[in-house]
Amino acid sequence: MNPAKKHIVFDVVGTLVSYDYFFTAIDARLGPALSTHNLPAKLLGFAWLESAEREYTYLSLSGKYVAFRDVFKAVFFRVLHSAGVSEPRRVATEGDVAFLMGEYRRCEARDGAKECVDRLVGEGWTVWAFTSGERERVKGYLRRVGVGKPELRVYEGLKGRMGVEAEGVGKLWYAAAHAWDVSAAGRAGFNTAYCTVLEREALPEIFGRTDVMADTLPELADRVVANTTSRSLPAGRTDGC
Repeated sequence: MNPAKKHIVFDVVGTLVSYDYFFTAIDARLGPALSTHNLPAKLLGFAWLESAEREYTYLSLSGKYVAFRDVFKAVFFRVLHSAGVSEPRRVATEGDVAFLMGEYRRCEARDGAKECVDRLVGEGWTVWAFTSGERERVKGYLRRVGVGKPELRVYEGLKGRMGVEAEGVGKLWYAAAHAWDVSAAGRAGFNTAYCTVLEREALPEIFGRTDVMADTLPELADRVVANTTSRSLPAGRTDGC
């Protein structure tokens, strides 16, 4: 890999790809039943994702790997019960869960995602995709973003797998709409770019400061380009972490 190249790694699900389609699918499928429990579909969808990600992560940390899709499927009725539905299987069925998991695979590119990637590529950047999701599902997402044949890498040893361990400072960036993700990448030596489009609140007192931050993906690309052009940054600034 050419050490003179500029590289940026993007988180995919939640950053380049929005959850909105999934939340809309929940509302279309279960909305009337959920409304009798005063439960918004978007809130249920958020809780379902967060719970599945937590269980998946903690299982992995404890040495037991279970595919995310299996965890995601398994926790649905537990989440519905925790949301205040005393008899969750009277509100939804296993068929509903299977349908919604299929709709999750159809999530669409976030507004501005293609413009963001095109801007960086046009400025000579190599754009990478990084995800913990299933490879084929995420490749489908990226085709809808407009990124062809992406490189998908596991998180551990990301820089080494990219072959850029000796790369010059200021050339290697990580971008995401998850503050925890950007924070971890910064501690691993990346320059960091955080988009507030998903979480709105940056919470630097918890996650540390990032090198650039923006409300939209195209604006994030502009700030990364401007930042790299104007000065050479020490890699991985994580003030307060």
